[in-house]
Order: sequence, then structure tokens, then C-alpha cells
Amino acid sequence: MTGPRHIPKPTPRPFNFEGKPRRVGVELEFAALSARDVASRIHVAFGGRTEEIDPHCFRIFGTELGTFKAELDTSYARRSQIAPNPENDPLVASFQAITDTLREFYGDISSLIVPCEIVAPPLTIENLGRLDKFITNLTEAGALGTNSSPFYAFGTHFNPDIATRDPQWILAILKAELLLSDWLRGIMAIDLSRRIAAFAAPFPRPYMQKILSPGYWPDTGQLIEDYLRANPTRDRELDMLPLFAWLDEKRVRAALPNIKIQQRPTFHFRLPNANLGIPDWSLGLEWNRWCVVERLAEDRERLNAMAQAYLENDRRWIPESWALRASDWLIV
Repeated sequence: MTGPRHIPKPTPRPFNFEGKPRRVGVELEFAALSARDVASRIHVAFGGRTEEIDPHCFRIFGTELGTFKAELDTSYARRSQIAPNPENDPLVASFQAITDTLREFYGDISSLIVPCEIVAPPLTIENLGRLDKFITNLTEAGALGTNSSPFYAFGTHFNPDIATRDPQWILAILKAELLLSDWLRGIMAIDLSRRIAAFAAPFPRPYMQKILSPGYWPDTGQLIEDYLRANPTRDRELDMLPLFAWLDEKRVRAALPNIKIQQRPTFHFRLPNANLGIPDWSLGLEWNRWCVVERLAEDRERLNAMAQAYLENDRRWIPESWALRASDWLIV
């Protein structure tokens, strides 16, 4: 049974850095449906042509919304892209056939506990609603979300286009997300499995104190340098590395040569839950929470005042609950 849908709200800046309508990529994890089944349902819902990469990874090209990917999120069920060429050795060919069969079997049984992931193409805000309806169909077909089992540490990711390359706007978004992080975690009711799995390590306290200073508004190079020094990891709820690699690939690769980073002109916002099956949950709801971040970023006076209040609270011997204080700032 499904609940009310939340209409995705527009962002304060509706156009991206190229002057085109902003779009958002979506990544969603869930269990109990195979990648093959999900790919078939994507094809039925949106058209296109399905290509099997292996028994547990599919791409659906040419749909009404763009190219989708559906895959079982485990390396054990996936063939290596650098595996030996079986055509050169009959023994290798025999071994490869056996291991492919085992991978397919492993993928079939593990689909009950290992997430299937949909990677949707960049969507206009209006089309988030269409994806929401499709997710409702997946739930009715048996897809299970984070709340269905203590073993399900599933998440949802948004990759919204940046509106401008201006480092002050990019930093304002980062500041706003940091200031609202406790509030967001509170209203999202992070599932126990995500708490145990230590969803997204928090930003280091010294870094937060540095960038939340009302006087901290550096140029792009310094912004990236400071971030890399304090956050040499993808493990952040607002992961800036894909965007910073797009803005200055040489600088980021030099600092983090061993971390796989897909550069793109988007933020990478990682949500703790994928609450398929909960009546009042939807992508629209989660997107509208992101819009709260963007609205705060646009109000520079409130952003600076809230940052100052955060720093003062952080210096207190016994700080107040910042999640509750943040709520006050949002309703003033």
C-alpha cells in the first residue's frame, strides 16, 4: 500500500551552469528483486533497449528518460572486466564457464540480502515524480527497503547539477548542508542498520569550525585545497570530490591518486535510507529536504548568522541540541 506522493519542489536556482534546466541523478538501493527483473520493469515503464552486461548487470538504453543501469551491488556476482581471454586457452575457457555459473547462482540467492541498485539518468525535477511512481511499482512487486530488515543498510543518492561555478555559491551549499546535517539526520530517522554500518563519517570538527567562520569565502583553488586536506575520502554525506575533480582534476588526482573518483559537475548527496514500503516516503520528500539546504544557501545573511550561532554553541561546555536549534532557524 502506498501513501501520498510528495511533489518535488523547484530549487531557488532552476538553471545549471550552462543555462539549461537543472537535473538530478538518482541512485537507489533495495532488495528482493533481481537486476534482470528490475531491468525488465524499467523497459516496460519507460521503453528503450536492454543490454545484458552479465546475468546481474543490465543497461537500458534509449528510454524516455535516458539510460538506466540496474545491477546487483556485489563484486562476487559480477565478472571482472579484466578477466583472461578464454579464446586463448581452453582450460581458461572451462574455468570461466564454471565461475560464471557460480557467480550467477551466487547472485540469484544473494539478491535477498545484497542490494540491487538502480542508477537513473539525470532527470529534470519534474521527472522525479515519474521515477517515484516507478519505485511504487517496484514496492508493489516485492522490493524491500532499509526498514525491512536489520541487515539492510541501503541508501539513496542524489546528484544535482551545480547552478554555477562560483566558489561562493558552492561553498554556501556546503555550509548550509553542514548546518542542517543534524536536523536532516533527525527527521530522516536513520535506520539502526545504517547506524551500525556508520553511515557517512561526519566532517572533522576543526574543518567545520574553519569553513563555518562567517569570514571564510576563499577562491576555488583554496576551497578545494582545504577540503582535500581535511577530507581525503569519499565517506561524507555531502561528497564534494566528484565536483572538485571536475573543477580541478589535476589538483584532486595529485592529492588522492588511489581513490576512484568519477568527476562530474554535481554535488553527491548521500541519504542514509531507502525507505521503500513506508507509506509517507518518496523521492519527492527527500528531494524537498535537499531544497531546504539550497534555500538556506541563498539567504547569505541567515546562513552567516546561523553559522555564528553554531560555532558559539559548539564552544559551550554543554552544547544544546543543534538539531533542535536548527529547526528554530528554519522557521524564523
